[in-house]
Parts: sequence; C-alpha cells; structure tokens
Amino acid sequence: MNNKQLATATIPTGSMESYVSAAFQLPMLSQQEEQDLAVRWHEKQDLEAARQLVMSHLRFVVRIARQYAGYGLPQPDLVQEGTVGLMKAVRRFDPNVGVRLASFAVHWIKAEIHEFILRNWRIVKIATTKAQRKLFFNLRSSKKRLGWFTEQEVQDVAADLGVKPEEVRNMEARLNNYDMAFDPMDADKEDDHVSPVSYLPDMRMEPESIVEAEDSERDDNERLYAAMEELDVRSQDILRRRWLSEKKATLHELADEYGISAERIRQIEKAAMNKLQEKMAA
Repeated sequence: MNNKQLATATIPTGSMESYVSAAFQLPMLSQQEEQDLAVRWHEKQDLEAARQLVMSHLRFVVRIARQYAGYGLPQPDLVQEGTVGLMKAVRRFDPNVGVRLASFAVHWIKAEIHEFILRNWRIVKIATTKAQRKLFFNLRSSKKRLGWFTEQEVQDVAADLGVKPEEVRNMEARLNNYDMAFDPMDADKEDDHVSPVSYLPDMRMEPESIVEAEDSERDDNERLYAAMEELDVRSQDILRRRWLSEKKATLHELADEYGISAERIRQIEKAAMNKLQEKMAA
C-alpha cells in the first residue's frame, strides 16, 4: 500500500511550509518494503524504486536540516543540500548489509549540509582541515555561556574534541569575527569608515609596472606579426581587413572580392585564427 502511495506522490515547491507538510504526509516504508525497493535499485537500477526510497525519507532530511537553523542560512537551501546527500546515500546503499537506509543515509545528509554551510557561512572559507571542520561544528554546542572562553574552558574543549588548545582559540576568534566590505557601501559615509581597499597601494603608475606592461605588449605584438608572416597571403589579407583595419570588411565584401562564399571566408578566418593562437601559445 505504501509503495502505491509513493508511486503517485508529488512534493509541492511553492513554499517551504507546503514542502515540509507534504514530506511528513508521505508514508513511511516498512523494513520489508524498504528492502524490496533497495534490491530493485541495487540489482536492476530501477529508478522508480530509487525515487520511492528518496521520497519516503524526505521527512528525515527536514528533521536533520532543522538542526542547523542556527547558522543563519536559508532553510530551503539546507533541505535541498540534505536531499542531495540522501540521493547519494540511496545510490550507494547496499540492501545486503542489513541496516536501515535512515541509519546509512544520516552521514551523507549531514556531509552535504556541512559542505554547504562551510561554503556559504562566510565569504572567506572558515574551515579547511579536518580538525577545523570538527571545531566549527562542535564549538557552539560546547559553550556554556555567551562571551569568550575562559582558559579552563579552552582546555576542556580541546580535551573533549582531541585538538590543541591553540586551535580552539583560533577557531573561536574566526567565529567571532565578521566579514568586512572590501569597498565602501555608502559613499556618504566614506569619511567615517575606511574600507580595506583604501589600504592597498596603486601599483599601476610604478615605473617597474609601466616598463613590464610595455615590454609585455611589445612582445605580444612581435609574436603576433611573426605568426602572421607564416600564414598564406589570402589568410593574412582576410585577417588584416577583418580585424586590423580601421574600416573592417564584412564577410560578404571579401567573398565578392575573392569569388567564394561568405561561409568559406569565415572558415578561412577561423582556421587562420587557430593557427595564430597555436603560434602565440608556443
């Protein structure tokens, strides 16, 4: 009966409330029903079986996503990422292992949500190593009060999580910092706030930068004209008149002059450009 309901079930996408309501109204599978669907997917790659496995566990994704509401990211995005994790779990689920899909999928769902949070919580990625990720998701729950850790709390958290105290202090500082705009957002308040861009030196007018730019441009021009000399006369003429002349010729004008089609002119031009690119890259 549950399989028949899941086979025709749909999830609305208009609002998060409707989505959650529909997800919790979907029937849950018995262990045997889940086993049968998993076998169909695992052995026959039955997409309908995989879809029913995913649909029946959407409420599980919603419950897990709600646990991460405190990170300030949109709940629909968290649910979406968790659903991606659920689909990955279904794809890798082996019905012969003897565990329920929910127990197997929790790792994949949380992993996708964790990756999403780390990518989007701040502009600058806050955790890259395994230890930093562990600290990021455990530090908040380790705090017994608002404010900075005391030295004893730092030692206790480090011991609980198996990291160095210095790593705890470093992550706490990262969590308590905030993103700063690179450019001033409000031009009227520039006198009151100096953005980071104001501290960067303008290197464009430095003598070495000017000489370097001129040398680079001269080298590019020499390589370009040397590569042009290796083309046949017709290709050179087409490129010059199509790209280097002040009054650029059209494909049809060149076609009439050479007595060939405009498409053929385009092909010659493209082939010549490809040869130039190869010579410039060499």
